[in-house]
Amino acid sequence: MSTIQTIGQIAVPVQNLERAIAFYRDILQLPLLFTASSLAFFDCDGVRLLLSEPEPEFTGCSSVLYFKTANIHRTYESLQARMQFTDEPHVVAKIGNVETWMVFFKDTEGNTHAFMSEVTV
Repeated sequence: MSTIQTIGQIAVPVQNLERAIAFYRDILQLPLLFTASSLAFFDCDGVRLLLSEPEPEFTGCSSVLYFKTANIHRTYESLQARMQFTDEPHVVAKIGNVETWMVFFKDTEGNTHAFMSEVTV
């Protein structure tokens, strides 16, 4: 039996912390918890998201964040003019009567992330 309960924090490397803070706070509308020197911490429904300039040993690494949204089409349409999407909402899997939809985007630092919805059909 695993002793892991949940993800407590995810780190995303950024090149320009102030620019990244503005994107995650103003575009994605995640609550900024606090900043400390060259770090910024956001809340994503109980999971802490850490933005920081990468340490030398982590240069080139990135985490892909999959943000759940109730209506992927509405999210896509409301943010399309404000951020860079790399595709359009599309089905990536269908298991039974549940379709998993995704749309990928780039943050201001070039990291790829996605919005996802699970839709019962």
